[in-house]
Amino acid sequence: MWTIVLLVVSNIFMTFAWYGHLKFKASPLWKVIFISWLIAFAEYCFQVPANRIGHHEFSAAQLKTIQEVITLIVFAIFSILYLREDFKWNYLVGFGMIIGATFFIFKKW
Repeated sequence: MWTIVLLVVSNIFMTFAWYGHLKFKASPLWKVIFISWLIAFAEYCFQVPANRIGHHEFSAAQLKTIQEVITLIVFAIFSILYLREDFKWNYLVGFGMIIGATFFIFKKW
């Protein structure tokens, strides 16, 4: 469970590092890059332990899949609440297909 919690926190930081600056388009590029790198450092402080802890229970491919699903969920919430963008039906379908692909990663064959 710690792996999931750490990955969620990591993805919140990552999403702000990658997309948070879109609300500050008037800010100089060097400044938003610098601030994004600081935020990304915090992201790594959660991501690395999440993968280290999680690798005892999950394969690397499973960890990456978990991370991507969390990323999609965090990003969807972020884009609606922070960026105030519409979440269109085709985004939901596409994200749903990606999340559905996890079946193949986690199925015991």
